[in-house]
Parts: sequence; structure tokens; C-alpha cells
Amino acid sequence: MNAAPASASDPIGPEAEGPLTLLPAQWQALREAYATPPRAYHHAGHMRDVLVHYREVADGPGWHRPHEVWFAVLYHDAIYVPGRRDNEARSAQLAETHLARWWPEADIDRARVSALIAATARHGAWRPDDFARDADGDDMRRFLDCDMAILGAAPDVFAAYDRAIAEEYRAVPRWLYRRRRRAFFRMLLESERIYLSDFFRERYEAQARRNLEAAVAG
Repeated sequence: MNAAPASASDPIGPEAEGPLTLLPAQWQALREAYATPPRAYHHAGHMRDVLVHYREVADGPGWHRPHEVWFAVLYHDAIYVPGRRDNEARSAQLAETHLARWWPEADIDRARVSALIAATARHGAWRPDDFARDADGDDMRRFLDCDMAILGAAPDVFAAYDRAIAEEYRAVPRWLYRRRRRAFFRMLLESERIYLSDFFRERYEAQARRNLEAAVAG
């Protein structure tokens, strides 16, 4: 299923719980990170929606490293300032800092969490064979697809997402924003496949192409 983009005021709490239980202080730190600066799309509601897809995979083919992927979902957009090129790197660093603070004794591969988050900086540029054909590679492909699943949402949900991204980039001249946005959509449409994993491709590829074609034509 595709969850509709949630509002920035949606709480992060029990609905975001996964294979581990975070301390209230860590949840609060996440709330504060996702609320700063205020965002139209990349807020806590987006993270919550990506968790819906995390659970789809957990209930289907499963995750090789569920804890690492879960933390990557929680933190992948914790730092987000529209237009900055270091959002992913800073989000990865925050994840590592919080894991060191609140999970110092846990058997969690912080470098793996960081690598998953960092990979989101190149959405649309990756190809399936850019990652090893092993369990870790499967995790990476499916994790990246979780974040891109919104492209294959119902048309009204996709349209709401597209408007929210435009709002986040309202400081960019509209003509320039539209040109760059359409160029990104065309790049996705020209690629052999939008989704890196078969799991997501089978569920969302066809609708994603319809949504992108409509956006480019509009």
C-alpha cells in the first residue's frame, strides 16, 4: 500500500516503532531534527510513510539486517535543508552520533546505517547491479526503493507529494525549478527501470511511470 504524505505535525511515536524500542529522549531528538527547519514534505510524516514500506519488505522477503535498515529509515532525512548538497551526509552523521549515545553496547553496524543513508543522495542514478548480488545488496536496493515508493503512489497522492516538493523549493525561480524537476522525471522515465528491486518494481513501476509521464506532460 502507499500511505498518503503525512503532515509535519504528525507525532513520531508508537506508530514508528520497529524491531527495537527507542528511549523517549531519542524519539524527542528525532522530532526536533525533523521539525528543523519546517518542511512541506521531508518531515516526520515522510519518515513514517517510508516505514510503511519497510514493513512491507519485513512481511515479504525480509531484511538481512533489519536493525540497520530501520535506523537508516528513521534518520535518512533527519537533516534536510532544500538545496544543500550535504543533507544525506549530515543525516548519516547524526544517526551515528545518536547510535553511539543511546546504543553504545548494541550490536549495530553504525557504518552500515551511515552507508544506507548516504546512498539516498544519488536517487535516480543507481542501477541494480551497482550493489552486490548478496543479502546486503538486496537490503540496499529495497531500502532505496522504500524512499522512492511515493513515485508509484495513487495519482492524487503523487500530486500532493509533487506540490510539497515544489513548496520546499519555493525560493528557486519557478521556471528554473520546473525545468530541473522535469529533467529529473525524464531521466527516471528514460531509465530501464525506476525501482532497483524486483519486489518494488512489480508493485509500483507501472504506476510510477504513469505518474511521471503525466507530470512531464503537465
